[in-house]
Amino acid sequence: MFQKSLQITLVMEKFEKQFEDLDVQTQTMENAMSSTTTMTTPADEVDTLIAQVAEEAGLELDEQMANAPLGTTSKAEQEQDELTERLARLRNQN
Repeated sequence: MFQKSLQITLVMEKFEKQFEDLDVQTQTMENAMSSTTTMTTPADEVDTLIAQVAEEAGLELDEQMANAPLGTTSKAEQEQDELTERLARLRNQN
C-alpha cells in the first residue's frame, strides 16, 4: 500500500513539474508574440508615408478623389446592399 502511495506521489510531482514547465513555456511564447504584434505605427505617420510615396510616384490622390463621381457603387456593393435589405425583410417577417 505504501509503495502505491509513493508511486502516485511521484507521478503527481512529475505532472506538476511538467505543468509548471508548460506554463513557463506558454508565458514566454505569449510574451514574444505580444511584443511583435503590439508594435503599431501611429495613423498620422502612415498618412504621411502614403503621401510621400504618392508624391514620389507623381500621383495626385486628392485631385483624383475629388474628381471621382459621387454615388457610384460597384456591383459587389450593390449585391451586398440587396442582401442586407433582404435579411432585414426576413427578420421583420418573424
